[in-house]
Amino acid sequence: MTLVKAYAAQKADKALEPYQLTRREPGADDVEIKILYCGVCHSDIHTARNEWGGTMYPVVPGHEVVGKVSRVGANVSRFKVGDTVGVGCFVDSCGHCNNCKDHQEQYCENGHSQTYNSFEQDKKTITYGGYSTHIVVTQGFVLNISDKLPLEKVAPLLCAGITTYSPLKYWGVKKGDKLAVVGLGGLGHMAVKIASSMGAEVTMLSRSPGKAKDAEELGAHHFALTTDKEKMKELANTFDFIIDTVSAEHDYNEYLALLGTNGVMVLLGVPPTPSDVQAFHLIMGRRSLVGSLVGGIKETQEMLDYCAEHNITSDVEMIRMDQINEAYERTLKGDVHYRFVIDMASID
Repeated sequence: MTLVKAYAAQKADKALEPYQLTRREPGADDVEIKILYCGVCHSDIHTARNEWGGTMYPVVPGHEVVGKVSRVGANVSRFKVGDTVGVGCFVDSCGHCNNCKDHQEQYCENGHSQTYNSFEQDKKTITYGGYSTHIVVTQGFVLNISDKLPLEKVAPLLCAGITTYSPLKYWGVKKGDKLAVVGLGGLGHMAVKIASSMGAEVTMLSRSPGKAKDAEELGAHHFALTTDKEKMKELANTFDFIIDTVSAEHDYNEYLALLGTNGVMVLLGVPPTPSDVQAFHLIMGRRSLVGSLVGGIKETQEMLDYCAEHNITSDVEMIRMDQINEAYERTLKGDVHYRFVIDMASID
């Protein structure tokens, strides 16, 4: 066992603070990673504050991890010491259910092991995430990271990147498709970048007029204020796809009305309360309201390679580990463009 430095939340109403946790010694199929950078996802905040329920304290968040291989087990053939690698939202799965066999480990029928606040496949060992100096992961859930791009800007691709890439690929977004993105945050800015790189005509839908310039710089072709009722009427029956990244309460119906016939609205955000959906918005245009999680390991590697090829990274603000609590508060206020990333060297 190896003792490593970390930051943890001890209770829902307590700030994160320094913590020491024990990592297992690398087994035959394990990769030990010295973490260089870890992105800060809104899910980290939800979990640290037990807003979704089920948090197991102390909890060490972090599932946007980039680092260097520091040790490998005897059976590891895909990685060697010094390789640049990443770890995303989960670190293991059963490996034998239909979804796992189909490279969709994120939907493992027996429950995948999330990177933190979860159980390893023994169903008793709690997982701890990337707000730490090292992590040990079985080699099948470690990803190759290209050194072509700034590594701190790659870290958020392990969650925000794959969460938006996966539905864009699954529903076949292509050149000429009209696509709207709701919410210009960590997920939204990646949706704009990736969808526009695929050739879609992208419209940013926002309640904040100040985000128009940012949307344009990220690659959006159009910007529309959702508070402008006349503009919203004008956009009715317009879009082939809508990517909804908002986790705050909002009315799905006003966006469903913007879809054309056979249009698809994909939910990526998780509002805190159930939403009322009017059936006629779906029935009258044969529209679909769907949800999507992150991608599997194979698709996540595909996304990372795609982003390296197309020079796509996240827009980030670097912080020290001891600034994490301030970063949480700023994230809740929308005061980040568009992802905080922790320089893990600052924890030493």
